[in-house]
Amino acid sequence: MEYQKELKRLIFDLKTNYLPSVSIDLVIFGFHDGQLKVLLLRWKTTDKWCLPGGRIRHEENMEAAAYRSLRERTGLSEIFLQQFHTFGDVDRYTHFSRHDTLSKLGLPEEDLKEFASRDVSVGYYALVEFAGATPTPDLFTDECCWWDIDQIPLLLFDHNDMITLALKTLRRQLSYQPIGYNLLPDKFTMPDLQQLYETILGQSLDRRNFQKRMLGYGILERLEERKTGGAHKAPYLYRFNKENYEKALRDEILFVG
Repeated sequence: MEYQKELKRLIFDLKTNYLPSVSIDLVIFGFHDGQLKVLLLRWKTTDKWCLPGGRIRHEENMEAAAYRSLRERTGLSEIFLQQFHTFGDVDRYTHFSRHDTLSKLGLPEEDLKEFASRDVSVGYYALVEFAGATPTPDLFTDECCWWDIDQIPLLLFDHNDMITLALKTLRRQLSYQPIGYNLLPDKFTMPDLQQLYETILGQSLDRRNFQKRMLGYGILERLEERKTGGAHKAPYLYRFNKENYEKALRDEILFVG
């Protein structure tokens, strides 16, 4: 009963202080040590999961709302965030019907008319180093945690479709923009960078071709230091040239051709 009262209060707050019928959903990919995960929320009093997201406050820009939601769920700021698609199908209940979804959320359908009416959702994706994030549930959920990209359950609404499209978009991004800044230590090896790319792409890359291509873009600086402690010949350490990296992001021409 207390949960139902709180949910009604939250719905009233959404109706009063936020734009109606437009929402934001975040596909937050997490990378660490050769693993790719996605951040999910478990709805209160249920075993059902969904993507994090939120609404846009009156007098708040959409992108600012997306960054705010990202910060609230992860504790991170200054993270690359990319809008990738707008979801506006009439029926956005992919795996569970509207009636089943409302039942799983714990309130009769008439109490959720405003909350679960048709929404247009703007999808954003981000890529973070998940060891540095602090997953935090929102007021509608009990749990916020990372799921392996290959073990995602059936999600509420059309959120599985969102993840699929976001991953395709992220992989496509590698053809025209760099990745790696804020995902690797300040100093890293070429194998570290290659592992990041292979994890996101889900496939192996030729070592020599990868190194030749990456060095040709002018975003890396090779240091005189070598990585110590390995069994084989110690590889050189690299770091990103921040100015060149940011220019590559702006120009979106890094990997073209």
